[in-house]
Amino acid sequence: MVAGSVGGEADIHFDTVKVSVSPDSWVDVHTKARDDLDLVFFSWLSAIHWSNDVQAGDSLNEEVDERFEVLTTVGDLTEGRRVTFSTRLPIDSPSIASLVGVYTGADWHERETYEMFGIVFEGHPNLVHLYLPESFIGNPLRKSYPLLSREVKPWPGTVDVEAMPEKPEAPEEPSTENPEA
Repeated sequence: MVAGSVGGEADIHFDTVKVSVSPDSWVDVHTKARDDLDLVFFSWLSAIHWSNDVQAGDSLNEEVDERFEVLTTVGDLTEGRRVTFSTRLPIDSPSIASLVGVYTGADWHERETYEMFGIVFEGHPNLVHLYLPESFIGNPLRKSYPLLSREVKPWPGTVDVEAMPEKPEAPEEPSTENPEA
């Protein structure tokens, strides 16, 4: 029902509704969700950097389509309905229209996603850093971002394990015998 109402493709798992939409319809879909479906509460927005470049842990079992996925969750205030919207953005030029005009609460989330992933939200009124200094170079949540700690000691790294200390010998129990007797 939701996907048809907003023009997307729905996927439902464990009572979670996820609707995939095109980047071109991002703002329209959210406007319809707010106005036609009464999904007036903006919960969150973030992104995932899908990449085949594994910096830590085991290698992938299968190749993934390298991309950014931007996700939002919106809901109503009466029945507890919520929907997660998703769209794909290309790795080389990740940008999408801002939702601040539809949901004012998107402001902070878009700024954080811009700072951490480098995704540009076109039309955002104040797309500046929240956490990092403006002179900071890079986007720390991209899989390609080099972490200095991994340069110094590769992840998962060799764990320095020290031997457990030996138990001290138990002190001799005092004799219950009376030596003077």
